[in-house]
Amino acid sequence: MPSSLVVGLTGGIASGKSLVSSAFERLGVTVIDADVVARDVVEPGQPALEEIVERFGADIVDDQGRLRRRALREIVFADDAQRSELERITHPRIREELARRRDAAQSDYCLLVVPLLAKSSMRDLVDRVLVVDAPEVVQMDRLMSRDDINEDLARRMIAAQDSRAERLALADDVLINTGPRKDIADLAAALHAGYLRLAQGEVADLPPLHLPG
Repeated sequence: MPSSLVVGLTGGIASGKSLVSSAFERLGVTVIDADVVARDVVEPGQPALEEIVERFGADIVDDQGRLRRRALREIVFADDAQRSELERITHPRIREELARRRDAAQSDYCLLVVPLLAKSSMRDLVDRVLVVDAPEVVQMDRLMSRDDINEDLARRMIAAQDSRAERLALADDVLINTGPRKDIADLAAALHAGYLRLAQGEVADLPPLHLPG
């Protein structure tokens, strides 16, 4: 039967969402990642990619017909109107596919990883919200190192997302990811135990959890 509880995992770019979601996956939880879905909906042959090429030009794909993601990222993070146009093309398709995969999940509960949970109006897809939190200075350092980009682009990428205040306002639970990576498994296990009790009907609700890392 489909999962009885859907937890939305969100957080700023380079906050550690993938690290946390992988810890849940190792515990047997179905993880559905909006970033993965976003890549799938712009694969060659997909209608979204055709619209993107119409809007941004043929140079936005490579010789194999695949989206040149870095080039598109530099365009849309330099121009709010361009980014809004990209979101108009992709967000409805991402939402539809997220909902389809959510409804097919078979674990006791499933995890939807959605970076733009507030701005993309996808809050209604989930029952509970877990925010992976990190100070902006930590995000900046991780993002520049991970993506090999300059500080200006990193700041624009962070500014384009839900603000830290917006994310925390949505949160039922918060996992602060500033400690050693090895601590993430223990923090995820603590959350997992509570989510299982909720999904299996052992409790009607959980008190908000705030886990330092």
